[in-house]
Amino acid sequence: MKRTGNRIRSKIFLGLFTAAILAAFLGGCGGTNEKEIRIAYFPNITHAQALVMKNQGSLEQALGDEYKVSWVSFNAGPAEVEAIFAGEIDLGYIGPIPAISANVRSQGDVQIISGAADAGAVLAVRADSGIGSVAELAGKTVAIPQLGNTQHLSLLNLLSENGLQVTDKGGTVKVVAAANADIVNLMQQGNIDAALVPEPWGTILAEQEGAVILLDYDEVWRGGEYPVALVIANKDFVDQNEEAVRQFLAQHQEATLYINENRDDAAQIINKEIEMVTGKAIDADILNKALPKVVIKQELAEEALWDFARISQTEEFIEVLPDDSLIRINK
Repeated sequence: MKRTGNRIRSKIFLGLFTAAILAAFLGGCGGTNEKEIRIAYFPNITHAQALVMKNQGSLEQALGDEYKVSWVSFNAGPAEVEAIFAGEIDLGYIGPIPAISANVRSQGDVQIISGAADAGAVLAVRADSGIGSVAELAGKTVAIPQLGNTQHLSLLNLLSENGLQVTDKGGTVKVVAAANADIVNLMQQGNIDAALVPEPWGTILAEQEGAVILLDYDEVWRGGEYPVALVIANKDFVDQNEEAVRQFLAQHQEATLYINENRDDAAQIINKEIEMVTGKAIDADILNKALPKVVIKQELAEEALWDFARISQTEEFIEVLPDDSLIRINK
């Protein structure tokens, strides 16, 4: 009986010892990638830094084994916002209007931590439309990619500056929302007279459909000094992972410099990543004409951002203006 008890105790001890060794082994090996940083992006040229960083693996190198980096592709801002609300995304490249809306809806839990790109949109009119100025959009149909997005609010601002109003509010300008690829078809069929679209779709309309660029990227609003893409973050994630976020911002800045100093190589990388996600690359000639219309930068055009917030409230896309929690840069 005594020997049996000793054997049981020995087995228990051996089991505990083995478990401890296994835990230590898994802790040592599995200490790698214990944490995760999940970054959202769109497969388009306004999210160029994300595409370059993903391709080059620079963030993974900077963070080492401590974090697993996951890049998650989205096609629209609202879906990305819902993902960050659901705790599925930590950081994200996104347009300014969804960012503003997310900050207001989350009561400050979604914050802007960096700029990414300015401008990058044009107002194109059908070649046979006879439209020679914004004022001549009266009675016309204008397409935008999405209601409540950056191009939509830019259009509403343009109309207001020229004494025009949309039909929904008693005016004469009909605004329709359609996917960028569908906008090309709508113009080809003569169903729209004009479109305010992000690049490369403006260049595609001009090159493939003969559309006339009525307002170029630096004429739509504020000389092109307005954000078309920026970086948002979950506040709790930033609070709990400050060093990782600093490393991300450092690599974001490096990618910005790389793109601006190596345009040709960057264009190839951007196109490769777009093709990887969408299954289709952008025509190289169109990409080379469109990319210079996007101002790649990490500085945030804060004044324009607050103007966007005021326009969003006026147009009833948000009920209240954001507070100071909207922007969190170098804090």
